[in-house]
Amino acid sequence: MPQLSTRTNSFTDSVIRRMTRIALKYDSVNLSQGFPDFQPPQALLDRLAEVTKEDFNQYAITWGAQNFREALAEKQSRFMGRPIDPNGEIVVTCGSTEAMMAAMMTATNPGDKVVIFSPFYENYGADTILSGAEPIYVPLYPPEFNFKVDELEAAFQQHPKALILCNPSNPCGKVFTRDELMIIADLAEKYDTFVITDEVYEHIVYEPYEHVYFASLPGMWERTISCSSLSKTYSITGWRLGYIIAPPHIIEAAKKVHDFLTVGAAAPLQEAAVAGLRFGDEYYQDLREKYTHKRELFLRGLDDLKIVHTNPQGAYYVLLDVSEFGYASDLEFCEVMTRDVGVAAVPGSSFFREDVNHLVRLHFAKKDETLNEALNRLADLRKKILPR
Repeated sequence: MPQLSTRTNSFTDSVIRRMTRIALKYDSVNLSQGFPDFQPPQALLDRLAEVTKEDFNQYAITWGAQNFREALAEKQSRFMGRPIDPNGEIVVTCGSTEAMMAAMMTATNPGDKVVIFSPFYENYGADTILSGAEPIYVPLYPPEFNFKVDELEAAFQQHPKALILCNPSNPCGKVFTRDELMIIADLAEKYDTFVITDEVYEHIVYEPYEHVYFASLPGMWERTISCSSLSKTYSITGWRLGYIIAPPHIIEAAKKVHDFLTVGAAAPLQEAAVAGLRFGDEYYQDLREKYTHKRELFLRGLDDLKIVHTNPQGAYYVLLDVSEFGYASDLEFCEVMTRDVGVAAVPGSSFFREDVNHLVRLHFAKKDETLNEALNRLADLRKKILPR
């Protein structure tokens, strides 16, 4: 029999999605895979119900329905601080997962190098390898998860084709400051490098931190491929509506990649989501306040239990330090915690290039009662999982 492709040999299936399956097996509180257990805004659900009775059952334009792109352009123009052309500067994708893959395949050729900050969302390394490129990892140092400029420049000196920037960052919750972004921008210009951004948590940022769109920095629009989605902002992770925003010559290439990857995002869901894209600024302020409350509730509960954790500046993830339990494998620890404590987490080694086995990731995009139930179960953590 012929041999299968070797391109996937260096990575596994998604550990994040695997932990959801384990959580279901043990009926645990699932704080592993980052999706809410509360409903999206009612306006989206109402419009979705209407759409089922209307004629949106066939293909939309492959790079996105016209009214969806227009509503998205209006919304992002407001937040990004520049006019976005709905016809020449947007591609609508099947979630930000496809947006990142399409961006990678648009920007890189086999053999190119790509800079990735570590810790990183697990897809970035896989996307790079599937594109035939080679990842270069640059560490972010806790507790603030800052980078060292000399290490970053050393990576740029290898002449990468692109850098991936997740801001706010999954899993560590870092929000890059304007000064940090300007350092990256200067290096990108100096070494003539694309910057591919993942900004899905753009509206989930905690005071006093502020999200700065990389494409809004001086001179960076021309070399930035901005990827995001509606999943986190509108609590519709299952709708799989993402997008790329970039200059027209990049979008023209991205359209072709996207067309042959997925043809197009779901037409009925694009139509229903327009209602959310037309929300006013008060929606995004309320979203920030909602997640600020959840962050405070969950972190205060962890503090009461004397569980050491990070303090996210954005997104909705927290890393717990479980080194006191002495597990050599954080995956094994997560499996045991899911089974015996009833709370599902993701092993930190899924996100770090470095040898890290003492961190696990939880998320707090849940109802208050779900978070309180998780904290009640975590109160028994040291009783049910003994140090090794």
